[in-house]
Amino acid sequence: MRKILDSKNTLFYQKNYPYYSKLKSDKPYQALLGIGGNIGDVRRRFNHLFYFLQQSSLVDIVETAPILKNPPFGYLKQDYFYNSLIIVKTCLRPKALLRYILHVEKRFGRKRSFPDAPRTLDIDMIFYEDEVINTAELTLPHHAWHERESVTIPLSYLKVHIWRTKQF
Repeated sequence: MRKILDSKNTLFYQKNYPYYSKLKSDKPYQALLGIGGNIGDVRRRFNHLFYFLQQSSLVDIVETAPILKNPPFGYLKQDYFYNSLIIVKTCLRPKALLRYILHVEKRFGRKRSFPDAPRTLDIDMIFYEDEVINTAELTLPHHAWHERESVTIPLSYLKVHIWRTKQF
């Protein structure tokens, strides 16, 4: 099912997006991951990612948002992106979670050619608990998240409201 939001943005509802788990996780930390891509069958890849993460002992999926199709930013001469959000519970601290999601990106064929380039799968850590980190390798909360419709629109569809009221 799809829902046209405006001339640039369309929401897609499909298996696993949105998803809400009724199971309680025993993992101590919660993070919001942004996922995106614009090469190949991205919506199918998102489903594969969902199952891959579901099998992982390092994260538990709490909730996912519907998938947003939206225009690129930065480098504009490329196809529209598909984006969504995944809330996970994890036992990993921020830098270890970053290493894990970079590994997952590679496993799904991510190649880094230039900033804002087309990609098969991009996974960004948007929030990690209330952590504020500003290093060369990791910035939390994610830079300019509140200005990106690829984050704010899917965020408005999540049931878990932990980050909606934060002022960063």
